[in-house]
Amino acid sequence: MVVPRTSAVLTISGLQTWFLNLLFPPRCVGCHQVGVWLCADCLAQIPHIEPPFCTRCGDAVVASGLCARCQTAPLRIECIRSVVYFEGVLREAMHRFKYRRLTALAEPLGAMMAEYWMQHPIPADVVVPVPLHAARLRERGYNQAALLAREMARRVGLAVDERTLVRQRATASQVKLNAKQRKENVRDAFCCSSNALAGKQVLLVDDVCTTGATLEACAVALREGGARGVRALTLARAR
Repeated sequence: MVVPRTSAVLTISGLQTWFLNLLFPPRCVGCHQVGVWLCADCLAQIPHIEPPFCTRCGDAVVASGLCARCQTAPLRIECIRSVVYFEGVLREAMHRFKYRRLTALAEPLGAMMAEYWMQHPIPADVVVPVPLHAARLRERGYNQAALLAREMARRVGLAVDERTLVRQRATASQVKLNAKQRKENVRDAFCCSSNALAGKQVLLVDDVCTTGATLEACAVALREGGARGVRALTLARAR
């Protein structure tokens, strides 16, 4: 067996990844094609979010402009944008990425976010992933939003800050909560540990947006921490 040679010395993690891929080659989560985690055909089937959508929260609307909610009670976040809908093969990919430790999916999923940002630029000085509470991070072993943020930022040349915004309070799962309950669940759950983001345009990154409650709570904390502007980009959005 010949270990691949490169111009640089392989890192331990890189060597481990190479051996794992050799023993357990990637298979597309959609069609099980060997060699990739998401093949081009399955990627092409994922429905992208197209206008019209609310220019603030990103929710679907009949005509361009603000949705009814944002007309009456606008969010404190400048805008929320999402790349694709949370359904089909993307839902399966996100489930494996988030709950079954298939962290290799961060690369193709983060690439989708980077491509969207390059086609539809959102003002940003720094990328900030939505943080997990320390207890949840220990349980899961990684923050899926942080993995997406790193991959996306690496591709577009933006810095990532994973230290300043923190989740100071553990919250219940949002999955079975309605919009009002979600908002209350994450109220005051986040804060800034320093003024490192003061005066900066922040791009919040998360995996899925449902009602925007978590992103809004983060935006409030970032604003209180001195951020000049807060916008969000998520990989997926629930219909």
